[in-house]
Amino acid sequence: MLLALPLFLIIASGFVVIGVYTERKVSAFMQDRLGPMETGKWGLLQLFADLLKLLQKEDIIPTAADRRLFMLAPAVIFASVFAGFAVLPLTPDLQGSGAAVGVFYLMAIVSFDVVGILMAGWGSNNKYSLFGAMRSVAQIISYEIPLGLTILCVVMISQTLDLQVISFQQGLYSQDTNYLFGLKGLGIDVTGWGGIFSWNIFRNPFLLVAYIVFFICTLAESNRAPFDLPEGESEIVGGFHTEYSGMRFALLYLSEYAMMLLVSFLGAVLFLGSWNTPLPNFGPVRLADWTSGAPGTVWGNVTAVFWLLSKVAFAVFLQMWVRWTFPRIRVDQMMFLCWKVLTPIGLLLLLISGVWRLLMV
Repeated sequence: MLLALPLFLIIASGFVVIGVYTERKVSAFMQDRLGPMETGKWGLLQLFADLLKLLQKEDIIPTAADRRLFMLAPAVIFASVFAGFAVLPLTPDLQGSGAAVGVFYLMAIVSFDVVGILMAGWGSNNKYSLFGAMRSVAQIISYEIPLGLTILCVVMISQTLDLQVISFQQGLYSQDTNYLFGLKGLGIDVTGWGGIFSWNIFRNPFLLVAYIVFFICTLAESNRAPFDLPEGESEIVGGFHTEYSGMRFALLYLSEYAMMLLVSFLGAVLFLGSWNTPLPNFGPVRLADWTSGAPGTVWGNVTAVFWLLSKVAFAVFLQMWVRWTFPRIRVDQMMFLCWKVLTPIGLLLLLISGVWRLLMV
């Protein structure tokens, strides 16, 4: 645990450097433009120039603001997001905390960032900041319902709240692989194939739909387009962080990217096989034998980190792709999608998960 937490801090901080630059270049590619080019070769130093600019900016606190709430809010938001990394597995042998209720802890601690958002909006003593905070809190709390339902589908199938146990269940020799698309009933034995055939989205076909709902909800939870309504420039200037400047704004910006990374990690662990290899273990070349993240070996842990970070990077890329593809939706459309589309789908998926689990016993 003592080793994993600093690693996650380094990964989260490094992701901001890589993620901001990547998003600028990805969006430039999609819009047929160059992106940052002048600061360093290929614009690689642009983020460091922005950081230097933020360090030089004056830390302004409005006269009428609630000083303590205003100053504490960015730290509360960042702490609640970063605390979620504590229970994530990184390899078969490396995990921040082996909490048996890791999924429950993660959902609880991440929800705490709404307190920081309200503190920022209310403490600013600015009606635009308060409107932005209220809109953001309403969005996050609403989308936590279908998000929680999709996570419960995995929990019900896996019969555990431990993220590491869920990871091992999607491994090379998971016995439940026999249930892939009902192949067991057809007399086809795929036990030991491992790889992508052991991932939850393929082991249980309806969990692929659950992952799509999960992904949409995480966009809203991370305040990413097309759900970035709290930052609707034309309506409310800049959302709950309107009054923030300098490094306090940078901390809020860091928290947003850390949330992107956290939900991508969670999606990879719950649905995409976690640190397990996607390569199946059949045929003349049994690639999964030496890329499977075998516990207790250095090579196994190296390959495990590689596969997990690759899946996380793919999910982050999808988030960026969506941002630069779809326009921002209206607030009524956002709530309609949550309560009248995604929540009923989540409840139906939960019912199917229960029936599926009963049939598999």
